[in-house]
Amino acid sequence: MPILDKVFKAAISMNASDVHIIPGEPFMVRHTGKLVRLKSQPLTAEHTFKMVDELLTPAQREIMARRQQLDFAYEIEGVGRFRGSAMVHNNGVSGVFRIIPPEIPTLSQLGLPDVIYSILDNHQGIILVTGATGHGKTTTLAAMVDYINSQRAHHILTVEDPIEFIHPLKKGIVNQRQLGSNTLSYQNALKGALRQDPDVIVIGELRDLDTISLAISASETGHLVIGTLSTSNAAKTVDRIIDSYPPGEQNQIRAMLSESLKAVITQRLIPSVDGKVMRLALEVLIGSLSVANLIRDNKTYQIQSTMQMGKNIGMRLMDDSIVELLEAEKISLQAAIANVNNKSILKRFMPPDSGDLKEEG
Repeated sequence: MPILDKVFKAAISMNASDVHIIPGEPFMVRHTGKLVRLKSQPLTAEHTFKMVDELLTPAQREIMARRQQLDFAYEIEGVGRFRGSAMVHNNGVSGVFRIIPPEIPTLSQLGLPDVIYSILDNHQGIILVTGATGHGKTTTLAAMVDYINSQRAHHILTVEDPIEFIHPLKKGIVNQRQLGSNTLSYQNALKGALRQDPDVIVIGELRDLDTISLAISASETGHLVIGTLSTSNAAKTVDRIIDSYPPGEQNQIRAMLSESLKAVITQRLIPSVDGKVMRLALEVLIGSLSVANLIRDNKTYQIQSTMQMGKNIGMRLMDDSIVELLEAEKISLQAAIANVNNKSILKRFMPPDSGDLKEEG
C-alpha cells in the first residue's frame, strides 16, 4: 500500500481539503483555509520522491521526468479520489493533493440559491463559474453536471485536467475526457466535441484564447457550455474574456458574448465562526437584456450597479452575500472585514469604539 494512502485517510477524517508533502517539512494539510503541520518527522527529498512516484503509472512517470511537473488523479477504492499536482524544485519533489469527496454534492448541499436551477435550465449559451483557486469551482461544476444529468436525457461532454468527480449514468450520458490521457488539449477536444452530438459541454478551465473562442462559438451554435475562470467578480470575468482577444476583434466578441452569456457565478469560501468548516459566499450575474447592452456597449464598469438593481431576478453581489453570512452568525466579523470590498457596509456591526472602516479603492 502506498505510504500516502494512510495520510489521505487521516486528512479525510480531519475534514481537510488538501495534503502537502514538501522536503524538509512534516506532512501538512489545509484545514478551513489554513496550513496545519501534522505530528510527523520532517520528510527528506528521497521520501517525497518515493511517495509521489509510487502513485504514478509508467506513462505518468515519463511525463513527470520530461516536464518536471504533472497533474494527475489518484483513487483509493472505498475512500475517495485525489487530484495530485507534483513538481520538481530546488529541494526535490513536492506534491499537493486536493481531496475530492466520494459523493457528488447537490447544489442545495453546497448552499447555492434556487436561481442556479433556473440558470441551468438554459439549453444554450455560456455559464461561467469563477473564483480564486481552492474556492470550490470544480465542486460546483460537478454539482451542476449532476443536476442536468438527473433532470434531462442529454449528452454531457466534459474536458478536465484531470478528471475529478466521476459521474454515474442517470437520465443523461456523461462522457468525461482527461487532458493527456484522453485528449491532447482543450482545443483538440472542443473541436471534436462539435461533431459528437453534445447537448452540454463542460470545460474544466478557460485558460487561453483558443479555448475561450471555441467555447463561445459552441455556445452560439445551440450548445450549453459551462466552464471556469480564475477571476474575482463578474465584471472582471467579462473584461478578462474580452481582453484576451486582439483589439481589432474585441467589438465582435462583445456582441457575441452579450448574446451568449447566461450567468457568471463567483464563489468565495470563508472560514466559519467555529473554524470547522468553510462557508460559501456567492456573487451571481444573470445575462439579462440590460447586462447584454452593457457588454455590447463596452460599459462593463456599470455591471455592479446593474446587479444591485437586479436582485429581484436573482442577482446578488459578493458583499451582500458576506453580510448575509455575518447576520446569520455563520462567519465572524473579522472574516467579513477580510473579504468584503466595501468595508463601510459593516459599520453597523462594529462596536462604537472600534474606529472607522475604510472602503477599498
